[in-house]
Amino acid sequence: MCGITGFMVPIFDTSSNLRDVLTRMTNRLSHRGPDDSGVWLDEAAGIGLGHRRLSILDLSPEGRQPMASYCGRFIITYNGEVYNFIEIRRELESKGHHFRGRSDTEVVLEAIAQWGVHSAVRRFVGMFAFAVWDCRERILYLVRDRLGIKPLYYGWLGKSFLFGSELKAIKVHPSFRAEINRDVLALYLRYNYVPAPYSIYTGIGKLMPGCVLTLRADGGPGDLKVEPYWSARQVSENGVKSLFDCPEQEIVDALDLLLREAVRLRLVADVPLGAFLSGGVDSSAVVALMQAQSSRPVKTFTIGFHEFDYNEAGYAREVARHLGTEHTELYLTSKEVMAVLPRLPELYDEPFSDSSQIPTFLVSELARRQVKVILSGDGGDELFGGYNRYLWGRRIWGKIGWIPPGLRRFCAKLLLDQSPLLWNRVFEFLKPALPQKLVFALPGEKIHKFADVLPAESPEVMYHNLISFWKRPEELIDGANEPETVFTAPLTWPDLPDPISRMMFFDLVSYLPDDILTKVDRASMGVALETRAPLLDHRVVEFSWKLPLEAKIRNGQGKWLLRQVLSRYVPDELIERPKMGFSIPIDRWLRGPLKDWAESLLSSGRLKSEGYFRPGPIRKLWLEHLRGEKNAQNYLWAILMFQGWLEEASDPDNYKNMETGVG
Repeated sequence: MCGITGFMVPIFDTSSNLRDVLTRMTNRLSHRGPDDSGVWLDEAAGIGLGHRRLSILDLSPEGRQPMASYCGRFIITYNGEVYNFIEIRRELESKGHHFRGRSDTEVVLEAIAQWGVHSAVRRFVGMFAFAVWDCRERILYLVRDRLGIKPLYYGWLGKSFLFGSELKAIKVHPSFRAEINRDVLALYLRYNYVPAPYSIYTGIGKLMPGCVLTLRADGGPGDLKVEPYWSARQVSENGVKSLFDCPEQEIVDALDLLLREAVRLRLVADVPLGAFLSGGVDSSAVVALMQAQSSRPVKTFTIGFHEFDYNEAGYAREVARHLGTEHTELYLTSKEVMAVLPRLPELYDEPFSDSSQIPTFLVSELARRQVKVILSGDGGDELFGGYNRYLWGRRIWGKIGWIPPGLRRFCAKLLLDQSPLLWNRVFEFLKPALPQKLVFALPGEKIHKFADVLPAESPEVMYHNLISFWKRPEELIDGANEPETVFTAPLTWPDLPDPISRMMFFDLVSYLPDDILTKVDRASMGVALETRAPLLDHRVVEFSWKLPLEAKIRNGQGKWLLRQVLSRYVPDELIERPKMGFSIPIDRWLRGPLKDWAESLLSSGRLKSEGYFRPGPIRKLWLEHLRGEKNAQNYLWAILMFQGWLEEASDPDNYKNMETGVG
């Protein structure tokens, strides 16, 4: 696992020392690869590649990058792991290829030399983002793995084409101009992340998962070509057309075998490895399959909270005890959170406000003290129907879909005309006469949420509303118009037979890579820890789409099939409990130990002077949250994370440090 960067510039550009610029860009990724660094430059062609190395396989100098193929035609800077490299290497050796070391990087290069970029990458099982320069044809290729596990930014700034694992490398280049894209800022407020292919900066984007970008040395922006080599849409459509039609026990056996192989491949490393363990189905399944194939106790790590209703550490401890792992846990307080807050803007490089970013970073930091590679359970919810919102979505649409849209819009208006505070008072007055199922905290907030989804004209629109945070972000940002995303582009939707499958597809191509995997990548690589996700082996993904829906969701519970596999290793009573998620008590801490910090970032004067947000709606929501009238943590955290990021990105001293590689 590493950091990559580089550029393609006009050969007549002598405005800067290209080697010096490339070295500074590369050094900005030192956290991703503290073990070694290298640059490769062909000034005559205007091409430069930079690499920071986190040594995992072949720790010798033979694994250094940028690396040239044996024939000298291809140069690569590569971030990731190709887990089936030993199998591919044997095939290449049978065809006469020679190898100097034992790294998968060399195998990737020789595979490209043998089959070409597009054909080679289809053979790879793994996670990766890499750049390859074809010295003979003078073509630059950028490649990203099928699920978007590894990041890759790129863009034209002036006449220079730049790319990098993180924005901080691109920002060092003299051509970079920090122009915030207000339209994309609106998307960020809606989703709490910046969805691909966008970035927060004008002119810079993200390479979409499963794609190859091609650019010739003499090409301009109009010559850039992006082509998919793997399509989640095609995989989902093909899968539902060829559903498994065999006894359920055979399907359980097949998944068990497939997951064992996916885990086995990800245990190959020349450094210590371990696993995150929350005690939930996904991480427990991964750890169980690791321990079943390991001769010594697996090292497992978890984060706990002193707030009981947020704490899963006890469940993880019980699973670890049953499996016999070497378990380490850390209980968090607001003090640890406060210590991490200043680091988040630099870690994430662009606004990002999934609050579980904090425990993810801290558990990564905890694990890095003992291991250099970690396995995670990411992907299980998207592949096997684990999110509660899939059930809620189907249930809600089943109750409202038959009502004429006009009547639903009218009812929604009636519900929204009354404030959440008034609805709270009404329910408090009626509480003695209400059945127990209608007695819950902050009923006014829930009524408004229901009213927001009530007018939806389709299950897809309803789901988009369910997963949106700021429902009308343009009301906060002057001059913003939300760009199109997969949620708002019906022509990109797959032909799937039921709403839940479409919801799962949306999450697979957006929420998973742009939120979950971004969170894990930046948090773990921020402490030079490589994270591997066996459930996101693309063969597991393809298998999951061939499952009938009832094999995923049954009796009101998700991940039915995955639970059947897990039950072979862990007793049901250790796993069967309501889903909690990896969250922290931000709502309480914002009213307590984080209050002063938040107030400084949300002050009317500050918001007004910065000029991105209208202060009125934000101040109103902040005060309602402080009074306990609303739990607005997700809305407020999005604003707070942008404010913190803006402060870091706008500080001239920080930018100077970025250029010099300090900090």
